[in-house]
Amino acid sequence: MSLNAENYLQQLQALLPTGLAWAKSSSTTLAKLLTAFAEEFKRVDYRADDLLNEVDPRTTNELLAEWEYLAGLPDLCTGIPATIALRRELLVSKLTNTGGQSKQFYIDLAAKLGFTITITEFKRYRVNSRVNDPLNGEDWAFVWRVNSAQNTVRTFNVKSRVNEPLASWGNTALECAITRLKPAHTHVQFAYQ
Repeated sequence: MSLNAENYLQQLQALLPTGLAWAKSSSTTLAKLLTAFAEEFKRVDYRADDLLNEVDPRTTNELLAEWEYLAGLPDLCTGIPATIALRRELLVSKLTNTGGQSKQFYIDLAAKLGFTITITEFKRYRVNSRVNDPLNGEDWAFVWRVNSAQNTVRTFNVKSRVNEPLASWGNTALECAITRLKPAHTHVQFAYQ
């Protein structure tokens, strides 16, 4: 939607009064001055378009650090991510996270961080439990397990920048994020395959 320098030059010339002193040919000093103004207006217009990308944390580049400061990132869980794309994903996840206690909430949280998980819930053994059920005590009603791959690899992609690594891996961010957001009365285990 940005206008180019020629569009701005035409607009500036249309604002000039009529008369011989206000010649509109491109060889005049006035036209050269207006061309310089038009170039600056074009630059400012393009920067305004850039600002529209910066107000959205999903597309920000220049204001990423300010967005992260606003969201309290990097934190102890995430550290400093290796890629710009991962920094944006963590930022969006932190800003849009509304909380929850369902299995699906934690599966979705892990997916936003780039992990694929399943969750196992435990029950305490009761009189009417099946014969093959584990002999869990009362405390097991408050334990759940996150099952994940041994290492989750994030690879270089189209949104990556030149100086980013081709791959990064590890599950530290997953453990920290789930531990931080788990219900306080529960215990979470992490199992890697």
